[in-house]
Amino acid sequence: MSLDSVLLIGGSGFLGLHLIQQFYEQSPRPQIHVFDVRPLPEILPSIFTFKQSEIKFHQGDLTSPDDVKKAIRESKAPVIVHSASPMHGLNQEIYIKVNIKGTENLIKCAKEEGVKAVVYTSSAGVIFNGQNIHNADESWPIPEVPMDGYNETKAIAEKFVLDSNDFQARFLTVALRPAGIFGPGDRQLVPGLRSVAKLGQSKFQIGDNNNLFDWTYAGNVADAHVLAAQKLLDPIQSKKIGGEKFFITNDAPTYFWTLARTVWKADGHVEKYNIVLNRPVAILAGYLSQFFSKLSGKEPGLTPFRVKVVCAYRYHNISKAKEILDYKPNVDLEEGIKRTLQWMDETE
Repeated sequence: MSLDSVLLIGGSGFLGLHLIQQFYEQSPRPQIHVFDVRPLPEILPSIFTFKQSEIKFHQGDLTSPDDVKKAIRESKAPVIVHSASPMHGLNQEIYIKVNIKGTENLIKCAKEEGVKAVVYTSSAGVIFNGQNIHNADESWPIPEVPMDGYNETKAIAEKFVLDSNDFQARFLTVALRPAGIFGPGDRQLVPGLRSVAKLGQSKFQIGDNNNLFDWTYAGNVADAHVLAAQKLLDPIQSKKIGGEKFFITNDAPTYFWTLARTVWKADGHVEKYNIVLNRPVAILAGYLSQFFSKLSGKEPGLTPFRVKVVCAYRYHNISKAKEILDYKPNVDLEEGIKRTLQWMDETE
């Protein structure tokens, strides 16, 4: 079966826009449908070559069976790519609604409407609970005690999606686990690093910077989704990936602060020295920051959670994705950072 049409759930979001672009570049080009609670942005980063008018947009609530079924029927898409998810740092109720209830509703509707396959955007964070992760492959277990509410709900949704895979019913699913996504359109990682430098805080370093960390350019993550969607429709290839999960990274683990300093250097911020806070001291500072933030009613700048993330080894083995999905990161970290900074300059 050819990929004549694809339905992107959450297509108006950061990763969603990169998904649109990568499907748009395919030959032959499928008809691209987007389902989201909010419309596509009026102004797109220059890196994207598609026009909003070329995309079929469906506005709706992911937890509404009527909204989801309407979009599926109108798109007639054999494959759904589900990347809708709230960002980190929100209330748990939002994660439960979107990540769990929304995903369950989508799978149920997809089955009832005869969709052939669903590609689910999970997270590499589903296996992280504060411990070091060295070269983890897909056999690495999901911890009983999760690190945070976001990844807890992503793990629950991932299991539901993969358990829904049914070869006999010809309903196939796959879960992709990207790590440390960044790129044009990102409102968190690189913009956050740029603001740190503007505040004069780039001289501070949490941890000894000996921990390897995975970052992934958003366009590469989107490439992996395109490959998964195509292979799920292939009768032979689908047998290898149906019900499977795959880590997706840039396959270039780097020391945690390297990406930050690459961003700062590109902006002309090069510190002559660094003030290093070791992990125990930083965690204590995080608890104090949380305590005083509650008293003042402000968001804490430092938290124990952030310290644990920054100081942990978190890199993954993507051999399975390379061998079975034929995935390879086409954009390296340096080029990815360059494109992200160019986009940020466009928006300022």
